[in-house]
Amino acid sequence: MSDKIITIAWYTFLEAARNRLFLLTLTGLISLLGIAEFTGELAITETRPIQAVFIASIARWFIVMTSALFVITSMVREFNDKGFELILSLPVSRTAYYLGKYIGFIILSLAVSVSLCLVLIIYADLAPLAGWLFSLVCEIAIIVAMSMLCLFTFNNITVAFIVVLAFYVLSRSMEAIQLLSVSPILESHSFSQEFMNAMVNAIAYVLPDLNNFTRSDWLIYGIEENSLGFVLVQTFIYLGILMAAGLFDLYRKEM
Repeated sequence: MSDKIITIAWYTFLEAARNRLFLLTLTGLISLLGIAEFTGELAITETRPIQAVFIASIARWFIVMTSALFVITSMVREFNDKGFELILSLPVSRTAYYLGKYIGFIILSLAVSVSLCLVLIIYADLAPLAGWLFSLVCEIAIIVAMSMLCLFTFNNITVAFIVVLAFYVLSRSMEAIQLLSVSPILESHSFSQEFMNAMVNAIAYVLPDLNNFTRSDWLIYGIEENSLGFVLVQTFIYLGILMAAGLFDLYRKEM
């Protein structure tokens, strides 16, 4: 099975190269460098930290959204072109197919992340940048698994991407939403207020805490103790859930 997984992962990576995804990455890298220099000219003090934070924020969104969109469109194209049925007509299990595609997408995202971090090396120290990159890869691993699950479930590019986008935005902003929900200004102790607080806390309970993943301030002040351990634990938990659900939907899918 390992040989089949590696083969599927390799051809998934080659597909990205043929679709000029790396050309898009190079364009993004050059654009980020230009934006960083322009931001540096506007900054009065602490130029390098401001440039590092600004680039890190843009790069994180660029990589996550590009990875999610490529995963969804690539899988839809393979289903529409009957590539999925062709692969399964060979002695390849659906588990091997899923893992091969997933590993291929992760290698692709890792290559894009490392290339974009080449810009950040100019403005940030290597040690916090390495931790930031590790956290970014964990974040992308969750998003790739979520993208595959949404595609298997909805089988529609638009719906799947919107669900992934909503999942990512909520996961990154849920801590702020919780703080707003318990604000003294909104405190009324009414039934509707208590119900909304309970709903917000319930949603936050099932979502990963991506607000504490890949934080831009790490590049300035360093990474807090146990932060990467927290990232790793959350990644393992949600990867297990999302991959199990994705495999369940894949085995349920009719050829």
